[in-house]
Amino acid sequence: MITPRRLKQLYEQGQNISACLREELALQQNTREIIELSYDLQAGSYVAAMHDAEQARLKQDYTQKIAATIARLCTPASVLEAGIGEGTTLSGVLAHLPGGIRSYGFDLSWSRVAYARRWLRSRQIRACTLCSGDLANIPFLENSTDVVFTSHAIEPNGGNELAIVRELYRVARRYVVLLEPAYEFASAEVRQRMDAHGYCRNLKGAAESCGYDVVEHGLFPYTGNPLNPTALTIIRKEQRGPAPDDVFACPRFKTPLQEVAGMLFSPEALVVYPILDGIPCLRIENGIVASKFPEIVAQR
Repeated sequence: MITPRRLKQLYEQGQNISACLREELALQQNTREIIELSYDLQAGSYVAAMHDAEQARLKQDYTQKIAATIARLCTPASVLEAGIGEGTTLSGVLAHLPGGIRSYGFDLSWSRVAYARRWLRSRQIRACTLCSGDLANIPFLENSTDVVFTSHAIEPNGGNELAIVRELYRVARRYVVLLEPAYEFASAEVRQRMDAHGYCRNLKGAAESCGYDVVEHGLFPYTGNPLNPTALTIIRKEQRGPAPDDVFACPRFKTPLQEVAGMLFSPEALVVYPILDGIPCLRIENGIVASKFPEIVAQR
């Protein structure tokens, strides 16, 4: 079995870690563990790419168009990037939206969230609330943010489209904006590549099978890789009451969390979710069973 240390060596040699693990495990699709290891090992590479003038220009055009898309849909009070990566997309989107918007982001990889925090601060964005989390079990309350968007975050999760779309819709109040691989609009050659990498497909169909209102679906004019064109899919959701003040939720039960002794406690799951270097770790597997935690802390 390939150890994580060996995988790090392979990554430094230029190997595709997802492909290595799928071959090792004889799998056709990526698992959550494969995705986490692959992206955690490459943490920092997206921020490094922003020092290249051409890459920075492409990102500028891409994020400006995303912001314009959001702005024509509504005037959001809050936005969440699901699968924030290293924050290079969210920072650009916020730069082209009016100030004062509450912003949130999460990613499967803690290391990438840490890089995102550093990058956002370097762009003078300090109020963004971040955590680690899973697209299939989003640690946010229902109807907690006006606009939820993704940027090639669902991409490696082929086979889990339905569960992810349902979760994104649950936490949104007004719109879900998906920028993901344009499988349905791609050539046979590009589709073959997407299949080989385990990419997602037919997000529009997944949304419609749930009865959601898909108001737009088509090619997005900007992409960083011609072999991975981007599709824009917009899902509208009826606005339902005011957004909650505290947005974090137990990823398992989707219920509010309590801050206890610098940690986050789920009264429903009876587990404590740790906060690592200021970043809440809100994946189901991060929870530590500690039913007596609040009362023990109170008795100190």
